[in-house]
Amino acid sequence: MDNALPLLLYVGETQRTPKQRWMSHDCHKYIENYIGLHRSYSLNVAVSIAFWYGAPGNRKQRLQLESELIYKWKSPFNKECWQYWGQPFGK
Repeated sequence: MDNALPLLLYVGETQRTPKQRWMSHDCHKYIENYIGLHRSYSLNVAVSIAFWYGAPGNRKQRLQLESELIYKWKSPFNKECWQYWGQPFGK
């Protein structure tokens, strides 16, 4: 999340620890670029990360919830929403 706006940047499910999930995903590169771009233009940025430990234990249910949240919030770092915003910091 960017709490300066506020803007939900990414939604994802995992069975890994927060650190394992973060380091194994391209999203951390997007966040680094996002913060750097904001700072280069002296824009407010307040990125935070949160994990909901009360998420359903059943993976199928977590994936369903993940999908619902992605489409509800249209989070720009989720590939399902690139049709709206384009790929962030694409190659």
